[in-house]
Amino acid sequence: MAEKKLNLLADFPSVSTQQWMDKITADLKGADFNKKLVWKTNEGFNVMPFYRAEDIEAMQTKEAMPGKFPFVRGTKADNEWFVRQDITVKSAKEANAKALDVLNKGVNSLGFILKKEDLSADYIATLLKDVAADCVELNFRICINASAQLATILVEYFNSKGYDVKSLHGSIGFDPINRMLQVGKDLTKEEIVSKSKAVIEAISGLPFYRVIAVNAVTLSDAGAFVAQELGYALAWGNEYLSSLIEAGVDKSLAAKKIKFNFGVGGNYFMEIAKFRAARLLWAKIVDAYQPECRVPDCKNTENGICKCAAKMRIHAQTSEFNKTIFDANVNMLRTQTEAMSASLGGVNSLTVTPYDSTYKVSDEFSERIARNQQLLLKEESHFDKVVDPAAGSYYIETLTNNIAEQAWKLFLDVEENGGFFSAVKAGTIQDAVKATAATRLKSVSSRREVLLGTNQFPNFTEIANAKVEIKKAAADCDCNHSGVKTLTSVRAAEEFEALRFATEAAAKRPKAFMLTIGSLAMRLARAQFACNFFACAGYEVIDNLGFKTVEEGVSAAEKAGADIIVLCSSDDEYAELAPAAYKAIDGKQIFVVAGAPACTDDLKALGIENFINVKSNVLETLKAFNSKLL
Repeated sequence: MAEKKLNLLADFPSVSTQQWMDKITADLKGADFNKKLVWKTNEGFNVMPFYRAEDIEAMQTKEAMPGKFPFVRGTKADNEWFVRQDITVKSAKEANAKALDVLNKGVNSLGFILKKEDLSADYIATLLKDVAADCVELNFRICINASAQLATILVEYFNSKGYDVKSLHGSIGFDPINRMLQVGKDLTKEEIVSKSKAVIEAISGLPFYRVIAVNAVTLSDAGAFVAQELGYALAWGNEYLSSLIEAGVDKSLAAKKIKFNFGVGGNYFMEIAKFRAARLLWAKIVDAYQPECRVPDCKNTENGICKCAAKMRIHAQTSEFNKTIFDANVNMLRTQTEAMSASLGGVNSLTVTPYDSTYKVSDEFSERIARNQQLLLKEESHFDKVVDPAAGSYYIETLTNNIAEQAWKLFLDVEENGGFFSAVKAGTIQDAVKATAATRLKSVSSRREVLLGTNQFPNFTEIANAKVEIKKAAADCDCNHSGVKTLTSVRAAEEFEALRFATEAAAKRPKAFMLTIGSLAMRLARAQFACNFFACAGYEVIDNLGFKTVEEGVSAAEKAGADIIVLCSSDDEYAELAPAAYKAIDGKQIFVVAGAPACTDDLKALGIENFINVKSNVLETLKAFNSKLL
């Protein structure tokens, strides 16, 4: 008997978009498609529930190749990236020992955070002793006033060791605009250009060191949306690029000295698309300057125009915004998906922040976990083996296009209003990001944006105040600052954490008692909801299987020493049970109804004030209870 082969095209005929829509419409049974299934993003565009090949037919990005202009699919022909660990240097000798140790544990990129008062040739020699600089990427951050001196020392050090300078890769994070944003340092444009040129000239002996940084991670940590971070980063980079070119720096050289440092947050697919859109748009910006190629016989030119200059160099760092103190192990899950987004998005290097960095100086265990998160992606998941695996995905290609459109609009708006420097001086960038952060924090407070373990499904018994060793990271520069609005990092969990810390510090921990009665399914569901609700403030919650009468439940609550009694039943039963419970409690405890029954107005007329449901602002509601109980 001949083997019958499956013909997929014949056995599974194509289904048109209209057929899909007809099926979806039928399944919705009259519900509005746009309200039920279309997702409105923070960036201002809609995300559909499904995409098809026809959605990307007109996109030029699907024809792009890895390592080729406009670099949407990456600036290199592979997906290799540097695994980076940052070291705050207090002692050059100790930092050197730590660097050598972590290099033997899988790291191939180091980031040294230096103090300007320590800087000297001997200091750098001690710091880099036995570090094979031609085998790893070396990155440095220091006060902007000492950056040129650091560049000079590095050139002299590497020459004295006999390195082939073309084999050395790294960066100095010179970013005066970031100092303006972080600490309010009031600089003039002339100062910035002068210092930038000095750093570029000082590093001329290291052709592959990038020394002008665009630290867009500051925007990400302050709460910026994906497209907002990208749009402002492009304007930021263009501010440096155009200023340097106007000051006489070669166009190609200026572009090749800029490095972008992005944050990477928890919006998995959007972050992948962000990095793809970033390379596309930066290539477009640099190409508009028509930088001439200075390399003889270069194969990556077009009519004498240098395409290499249009390659965006990207370092990514997991964002602080969604990291928590409570249930901190969840931070490992967050940083893992963020690392996946960054690596799939084709970054050049990546720092995974240790899960405990929100509340203490990270120890060897948490640093090891952070390193291994990247090594797992490389050595076990083989993320480094496939270039731009997202290419051709109808969804991600569409996201890339949409994010690029939104970021480009923002970039043009900044440029039309005088450029990024002027916007920072005027405070418009800071105000816009703060407004975005306020919107996001409101979403967190109402649970539209979920932080697992903080505003949803908290650990009921966790005590965390004692483990907090640090509050906010100190600035790494002691220069005098004043005159410019600042941007500070924001964590979405901070206000919820403040509630729990207040509860921990209180003389008595409030008790919320679940008075479960009536419909079995509804009382269990509402008790679970209410337990999670009050546990977000660290209250002790007492759940129950059910009571036969309201009076029995109230009596049990009083014996348990409850401060809050939460009635958990069905909407239909509340009309009878809520007034009875309210009367039995008689003001001795705070009475709360779990749900939003149709009889709410009638219950309010009786004097019942407290209702919790999915539409409640969890944070504000808990603050109100705290003010009464603590």
